[in-house]
Amino acid sequence: MAFSHDLESSSSSLVFSVRRNQPELVAPAKPTPLEIKLLSDVDCQAGLRAQIPIVQFYRNEPSMAGKDPVEVIRHALAQALVFYYPLAGRLRETSGGKLMVDCNEEGVMFVEADADVTLDQFGDSLKPPFPCFEDLLYEAPDSEGVTDSPILLIQVTCLKCGGFIFALRFNHAMMDGVGVIHFMNAVTELARGAKEPSILPVWRRELLYARDLPRVTRNHREYEQLTDSNTPVPTDFEQRSFFFGPAEIAAIRGLLPRDLDQNVTTFEALTSYIWRCRTKALQVDPKVEVRMMCLVDARAKFQPPFPVGYYGNCFAFPAAISTAGELCEKPLEYGLKLVKEAIGEVSEEYMHSLADLMVTQGRPLFTVVGSCLVLDTTYAGFRDLDFGWGKALYGGMVKAGAGAFPAINFHVPCQNAEGEEGILVLVCLPAQVMKAFAKELDHNMLHSNKTN
Repeated sequence: MAFSHDLESSSSSLVFSVRRNQPELVAPAKPTPLEIKLLSDVDCQAGLRAQIPIVQFYRNEPSMAGKDPVEVIRHALAQALVFYYPLAGRLRETSGGKLMVDCNEEGVMFVEADADVTLDQFGDSLKPPFPCFEDLLYEAPDSEGVTDSPILLIQVTCLKCGGFIFALRFNHAMMDGVGVIHFMNAVTELARGAKEPSILPVWRRELLYARDLPRVTRNHREYEQLTDSNTPVPTDFEQRSFFFGPAEIAAIRGLLPRDLDQNVTTFEALTSYIWRCRTKALQVDPKVEVRMMCLVDARAKFQPPFPVGYYGNCFAFPAAISTAGELCEKPLEYGLKLVKEAIGEVSEEYMHSLADLMVTQGRPLFTVVGSCLVLDTTYAGFRDLDFGWGKALYGGMVKAGAGAFPAINFHVPCQNAEGEEGILVLVCLPAQVMKAFAKELDHNMLHSNKTN
């Protein structure tokens, strides 16, 4: 049998209108230090100079009757900015591409809105791509820049049913996904009455400054600068989400030898499978190199480990590299072993070497030619964020891709319409390639068989 991965819902054709108030700036609730803080050299790389959106959907909660989620969140936000006061500032660029934050209490941008729609109208399965998302997170004028713009943009949209949608866009140069979760946990805790966050923020960006004598000691092939002049650039990109529940994950593992299946994570197996199917769908020349880059949080790789409250960028995305022919023709375990080896490269020295590479090679963009980058948010905790109205029905990434680079996949925890827990993989591909990709997913699973 073929597996159905694409979560269809009535939301795909849903149209609704949103009424927005004028954007406002929310400043810290109390005076905070007015100072300049330097970002780390990992923060300052070209690939992180992007704005990343997330979204949370919340049901009406009868016990919160009489409370306005907009007011609750706005108040908690101002309180959280007392602790995370750099987020209320503005990024500036200094010589050599180094970024710093001007902690000036200017504030984060906040939008209050109402929509003539209920959560039920979004269908049984809330999943990307979301209809009318441009109305759920208003791109306010002069807010899009990486420097000299609000570091956070937040919109709270109240729905006819009493539920609401919380949408946030964060400046990736300032913080990574773990940092965003730390900050949002602080906001939700304060919204529920806490006096201070359970995890206090830690700046300590000097931990990832380049060394006094920079020395690149690792082979960072994820930053190789390649050219691809022969391939026309597609313009008809399509966003889709593919659901992998227990049956689909078991089918993928069924393509692996038993001894290997028991020693790989679901992320590694699923990523390797997606990499191979994607490469086949793109019909890449067999002799051309393709790469899958996996984001690896490096906080626990340090000795001693990074401070728990560190909210700057502390990750690498090492590259698994193969010719397209070998990846597509060899068994799945071939690509899987490459992915595992790449992930295993990340260490404390790898991160110091990365910081040194940034200052010695002009803070390069990661390799985009023949590349796909994947981020696993299944354990991030976006769905657990509770402002007092309970946990989110959907929480996490809005779409695949970031900035001008569409080949970024996200793994997001999700329930399907039957209430089954699984992983939603957000993918962006040219429209015709997307059709071929969906067929590849099913075709390979049909041949799932523990024959090894």
